Amino acid sequence: MLTFVVFLICAAISVSASAKGAAAGPRLNNNQLYKFSYTTEVLVDRARGSKEGSAGYKISSDVNVNLVWRDQSNKDDQLIQLAISNLRIEPVSPRSEKKNILHGSTTESILGKNKLAALTKPFLVHLKNGKAKAFYSYRSEPATVKNLKRGLASLLQVQLSTGKVVENDVSGRCTVEYKAVKGQVTRTKNLETCKTEEAGFTTHSKVLGVSRKSSSVTVFTLENGFIRSAEAEETHSLAVNARRSVAAKVLSRQSLKLVGTEAGPLEAAGKDAAAVVKSIDAKLAAVGIAAEKVKSECKGCPSLFEHWQAEKKQLEPESLSKTRAPRSFLALIQTIRKAPKDEILKVLRSASKTSLPQVVDAVTSSQTSESLDAMLEFLNFTDAKGLVLQERFLYACGFASHPNERMLQALLDISKGKIGSTDIKESVVIIMGALVHKLCQKGGCNLPIVEQAKKMILNAPDSTTVESEVQMYLLALKNSLLPEAIPIFTKYAESEVGAYNTIALTALQRYDVNLMTSEVKQTVNRVYHQNRRIYEKNVRAAAADVILSSNPTYMEVKNLLLSIGNLPHEMNKYMLSKIQDILRFQMPASKVLGQAMKDMISCNYNRFAKVGSSSAFSGFMAQSPDLTSTYSLDILYSGSGILRRSNMNIFGATNEAMLHGLQVAIEAQGLETLIAATPDEGEEDLESFAGMSALLFDIQLRPVTFFKGYSDLMSKMFSMTGDPINVVKGLILLSDHSEVIQLQSGLKASAEFQGGLAIDISGGMEISLWYRESKTSVNNRAALVVTGNVTVDMDFLRAGVEVSFDTEASLDFITTVQFSEYPFLVCLQMDKSTFPVSEYLTKYESLPSGKSVVSRKGRKTLIPGSEFPLHQENSNMCKRVFDSNW
Repeated sequence: MLTFVVFLICAAISVSASAKGAAAGPRLNNNQLYKFSYTTEVLVDRARGSKEGSAGYKISSDVNVNLVWRDQSNKDDQLIQLAISNLRIEPVSPRSEKKNILHGSTTESILGKNKLAALTKPFLVHLKNGKAKAFYSYRSEPATVKNLKRGLASLLQVQLSTGKVVENDVSGRCTVEYKAVKGQVTRTKNLETCKTEEAGFTTHSKVLGVSRKSSSVTVFTLENGFIRSAEAEETHSLAVNARRSVAAKVLSRQSLKLVGTEAGPLEAAGKDAAAVVKSIDAKLAAVGIAAEKVKSECKGCPSLFEHWQAEKKQLEPESLSKTRAPRSFLALIQTIRKAPKDEILKVLRSASKTSLPQVVDAVTSSQTSESLDAMLEFLNFTDAKGLVLQERFLYACGFASHPNERMLQALLDISKGKIGSTDIKESVVIIMGALVHKLCQKGGCNLPIVEQAKKMILNAPDSTTVESEVQMYLLALKNSLLPEAIPIFTKYAESEVGAYNTIALTALQRYDVNLMTSEVKQTVNRVYHQNRRIYEKNVRAAAADVILSSNPTYMEVKNLLLSIGNLPHEMNKYMLSKIQDILRFQMPASKVLGQAMKDMISCNYNRFAKVGSSSAFSGFMAQSPDLTSTYSLDILYSGSGILRRSNMNIFGATNEAMLHGLQVAIEAQGLETLIAATPDEGEEDLESFAGMSALLFDIQLRPVTFFKGYSDLMSKMFSMTGDPINVVKGLILLSDHSEVIQLQSGLKASAEFQGGLAIDISGGMEISLWYRESKTSVNNRAALVVTGNVTVDMDFLRAGVEVSFDTEASLDFITTVQFSEYPFLVCLQMDKSTFPVSEYLTKYESLPSGKSVVSRKGRKTLIPGSEFPLHQENSNMCKRVFDSNW
């Protein structure tokens, strides 16, 4: 202990000695004027662009620096004056006269007389031990002017010894590392640590999100204890994770070079720096070294209503399969975010009946307090006739990129009030679960409104005996992914109601494997093996999926294998196909499955030679360095040949995350009486039913019922047209990233990345007793637009780049079953049409006068259509179904 105390005392003495001797930062000499040349430039371009082709500009000037005051007891405590003169604004690289918007302009005509005068007014910096302790300028100056001065002042901030510190400069409060070697100091700023007042937002999903890489390095050359030169370079690159070619960068450089010295003013006398500043000019004030917000005004921009009038044709239903719809949708969102409530209501009330649902999508997706207020005033949830608009509002809330607690509060209030439609009541509660999950992801799980919503959906399933209400709350919990809901799902997995079983088991499959406790696994295994009661086939199949996706043990897998041969006929085939798919696709369970299959008792011809039409198959839709997209198709039939469950999934995965992009599940039961067939075990008393459930971008939507009950079935049977029933239709804000990047030069770059999707998912089921054939279809139509915009706007000059890509695609999944003979014939088809992919790069520069230069490049490629491969048995079966000569 004594040794430790002595060490601390010695360390303190050495630090004190260092403060009195060696300089901690640059020191200016009295009666000397330091003359510098200063240049700052900013470039915006695509990620791999060159300086020659970039948009941007360069500001050059002369800078005079002199010492105003020094604390006599500490030579590193200095008040310094800086004065900018001979200011010039030029293109960042040589341009032809036609492409140079600054041609023929003077600095005064660009900046304006007042801004130029403000920039050339001297300002003061209080440096202590090389750190900016205070920045003095005039409060009345425009924020852009003060920020440019702050950028210059920050270049004088340097530490002469190696070490890591937290310091304040124009970028905010950042962690900085200094490395000092023989008259040169390198300052590396960790931009990820910088704390500023301007907070942006981003999409919760990493797959759909945007990643940013930033660097900031300044190299100081020192001579006689003062700065001879300072060269700073700062880069910010932003890219869409799922397609990294949609990327933009902003590059900022600063150069400060000493060109000479001459005799300058003498030091001022004074007690402290603040007193000296006051004596120089009482109007000078300490305004902080960190950059302040700049309010940008769009001069000549159309109002929201004017913008809507120009875009409304693109948002009619017939345009939803074209890329112009999501492009107009994204542009409209940007305008709505700047609009007041009254103007938003004006657009809602003027929209045509056909375009209004798309306007609701755009207004809700804007996610401002004004847009939410406008929607709540516009919609009347007590009116059942407004179902379409109400559900579009709710789905847009569910897909919200950055929801806040106020949106959740609005849905909670709606759920407690009178709702005219039971379908809307279900959607309100189900979407509340999705908002709870997103707010918890942002660290808001303990917010009072989130706690209130959690309490409601966690307690609700046991508070009612109405089957539809229990399903509603279970689906809300499925969306919430709350760990506290796992015991509830575990309980309902063993319920006597098949619908509860299925929801509970599919919900458990969405949780992190680490949350699957031994109790949960035991319950799921009991369901599959029917240890306590008999379950429907689709319930047992769902239980098998949970077991196989939750790091199964050797014994769990072996028991699954031993069950094959003792299952209902079609389920035997389904389980065999599932196991073979896991092995072929090398899923996580494949290793333990391979070990268990070495045992001849559990793996032999008697088990693996089972025939049937049920199947499970997985494959790749697309593979690229950025994104891997996979699909899976699981089909389970009843012993009579009628579809029991069809489950189509599409996943997208990047290096960091996975997204469940789409799941469309069609279920049917109790249809055996139509063909005088015998139901399978445990399904003798099931009510006739067919319906479809969709999960889109990790959000479970309200299930759709085709028919329920024998009388409903017969009426639909004779009135069936084969037309698909719509499940999801609308515009979705897929990705949404907005941030203000504060550059060290004092300039600001705004980055806006958005992805819009126009989607139409429908499904149908046809049954022909005459031809003894059934057909189910899932049709997916989509148009996608992703744009990234990085702009540097300094009021007097604007430069930016926009990168984008768009595509239109369709994907159809059709199942045809002929049950005129046994074994019945089943053909599965999954087709994608030929679709275009277009990429665009736009660079622009403009002046407030309206003078502008825009360059645009693009390229278009066609991706050929194809039928996705399934297993060979399916190919043979399709030939028999469609080829009469087979």
